[in-house]
Amino acid sequence: MILVALHLHEAVLAQVGNPTPETPPAADKLMKLVRYFTWFVIMSGILAIVYAGGHFAWEKWTGGGSQSPKMVAGAMIGGLVATSAGTIMNAVIGT
Repeated sequence: MILVALHLHEAVLAQVGNPTPETPPAADKLMKLVRYFTWFVIMSGILAIVYAGGHFAWEKWTGGGSQSPKMVAGAMIGGLVATSAGTIMNAVIGT
């Protein structure tokens, strides 16, 4: 009984063809959305670095605490990860 099931299973798998790649129906709209998201990430990273730099100058001028170096480092690391996300995903997927 098990051998018959295995034989039928192989027969079904043997009938699956080699599909040709095809562009999804809304691929152009999705790529436009990804491009907008990329610009948003880049602009928010630049804004975070500018804000952290201004905060750093304010702390230096008023003699406040030292939170700004952490903010600048966080913005730099976040920007590095955000800009290299495509390269990281291509390395993981292996295309």
